[in-house]
Amino acid sequence: MLLAPALLILLLLRFWPLLLGVNFSFTGDGERDGSAVGLANYLELARDPLFLGALRNVGLLVLLLPVAVAIPGLLATFIYLRVPGHRLYRSVYFFPAVLSPVIVGAIFNLLLAFDGPLNALLGGVGLGPVDWLGDPDVAMFVVVGVHVWATFGMALVVFLAGFATLDASLLDAARVDGASLPQTIRHVIVPSLSRTIQFVVVTTMIGMLTSMFGLLYVMTSGGPEGSTYLPEYYIWIQQGQLNRPALASAASTVLFLIMLVVGLLQISLLRRAVREA
Repeated sequence: MLLAPALLILLLLRFWPLLLGVNFSFTGDGERDGSAVGLANYLELARDPLFLGALRNVGLLVLLLPVAVAIPGLLATFIYLRVPGHRLYRSVYFFPAVLSPVIVGAIFNLLLAFDGPLNALLGGVGLGPVDWLGDPDVAMFVVVGVHVWATFGMALVVFLAGFATLDASLLDAARVDGASLPQTIRHVIVPSLSRTIQFVVVTTMIGMLTSMFGLLYVMTSGGPEGSTYLPEYYIWIQQGQLNRPALASAASTVLFLIMLVVGLLQISLLRRAVREA
């Protein structure tokens, strides 16, 4: 009885729309609107170079995920252990998280412009200017870096909450045994915060896959040459610009399956790593 209201809300506002979206992905657009087309939308996605490029960028996000998790994890560790500079970290770490993605994108557009201050600084030390947002080989890394900077504060809050449950006697024992900071992190902190790490990994991955639209729209608009497309941006283009909701639903279904598989795989790998540690 106590669970029924929450389950009803999930059923009506989450699962039912999800099923409708999956069903809609098997229908047509335009003249074939509402007609069953089988797997035609999915076959079109498999042939679309923009969507395939978006999937490659998802693979890049998975590879960069450890960095996105390690940054707030290490900062939370520094704050908890009160290393030199921890007061500064505690004072400023959450500031980027309160900024709108549009504001963040606009700020970094100015900083990273070809004639902007960052390239001027590089020129001052004898390094050539870099086309940060115009080079297809660089732009995606830049956008991901800006996203990590803008969102790591939330993950850091979660890590600090996890540290509140950490048994301080374990850290004291590590100090008595002469453990270094890397050894303390590997053998004490990581196993003790395994559930917190699992939560941060999954939520960070979901955020990278579904919360970068604002930055992409402001900073690159999917360019250059489609190199910064992600599935969510592709979905918006198909739905909002090209009026192809059925194809957008198919892309959304693919994105959901990717998130599900990647999330479950990450949890499995983290559990195995913690057991080995």
